[in-house]
Amino acid sequence: MVNRDISFTQGLPPLSLYIHVPWCVKKCPYCDFNSHAQKGELPEERYLDALSADLEQTLPLIWGRQIHTVFIGGGTPSLLSAQAVERMMAMLRNYLNLWPDTEVTLEANPGTAEATRFKHYAESGINRISLGIQSFDDTALGVLGRIHDSRQAIEAIEMAQKAVSRVNLDLMYALPGQTLASCRKDLETALSFGTDHLSLYHLTMEPNTVFAKYPPSGLPDDDASAALQDMLIELTAAQGFEQYEVSAYARPGARAKHNVNYWEFGDYIGIGPGAHGKLSFHDRIVRTAKVRNPDSWMEKALLRDGSHLAEERQLDSAELPFEFMLNALRLKDGVPVSYYEERTSLSLAGISRQLEAALQKGLLDADPMRIKASPLGWRFLNDLQGMFL
Repeated sequence: MVNRDISFTQGLPPLSLYIHVPWCVKKCPYCDFNSHAQKGELPEERYLDALSADLEQTLPLIWGRQIHTVFIGGGTPSLLSAQAVERMMAMLRNYLNLWPDTEVTLEANPGTAEATRFKHYAESGINRISLGIQSFDDTALGVLGRIHDSRQAIEAIEMAQKAVSRVNLDLMYALPGQTLASCRKDLETALSFGTDHLSLYHLTMEPNTVFAKYPPSGLPDDDASAALQDMLIELTAAQGFEQYEVSAYARPGARAKHNVNYWEFGDYIGIGPGAHGKLSFHDRIVRTAKVRNPDSWMEKALLRDGSHLAEERQLDSAELPFEFMLNALRLKDGVPVSYYEERTSLSLAGISRQLEAALQKGLLDADPMRIKASPLGWRFLNDLQGMFL
């Protein structure tokens, strides 16, 4: 039974927009995202018509609210033509309250044919590009099932840097057969381009992926993985990067505003197949999810009858402490204590027992103004987050 006693007295949190582009050239064996290998031409016109219909049906929930960030993810959004992205951005400006300097990120995968579009994307209003490099080692890229090689990765980075001022590079570590030396070489190559943001992900065997069913051989053990991570932290710090979240590293002023809003328990709407949303109202918090299958989502969104919505669920107040901590504690600096009451509308006294237990175990920082993991809590983050279940 849904608890209806949640009552908001503070202003609503910042609002972001996530747009899902579901198609890619080839599904990678480690990927558990809602992505689908597309044969032939993308159904761009139908997709954009459905995206517009999806957004129109979301608008009544967010009237008057400012959009702080936009993230176009996938799949591979850079498969979209320059004309499609231009139409998408025009649609957003038409429907939404977007400031001229709103952070607008587009995910892209290397490949010369896609990278040439970056300049046109920028002219449409994209001002941040996140490149899925994963590795500069061609052997590793082959094992990961990537369709690009290191040369194409380098070309894509250079083109992205000419198009926009903010570029993120995604890299993976703990790869099959990866040594400390080969991992260091990957990171040093990434750092050589001078971008201000890196996302460094540990390769994991996610359920329902090819790698989960057929794990690659030569994966580093826990000790080797920990040594790789220590090296990454040390090397990025030496280059002026701060690890501000579990997988995110940035130079001062270059943090990903969109992702930070997730971790600070901000709001977001999700449009596109399988896109998730979280919206706060003055008396409740609601999570939404759209129909996952791209063809079904397009068909249902265009009916404009709400059938494209796969889930709409009000969060019970008993779920909120864990939901909040699961996100907030991922930030190295944590969040202001005030965010807990402002963004859950629950009293901090309701979790005083868990907070005190975490402090006693040395997992939480003693700063009374912030909810923040201690160095020990950062090492055992899953245990710390689990205390709020």
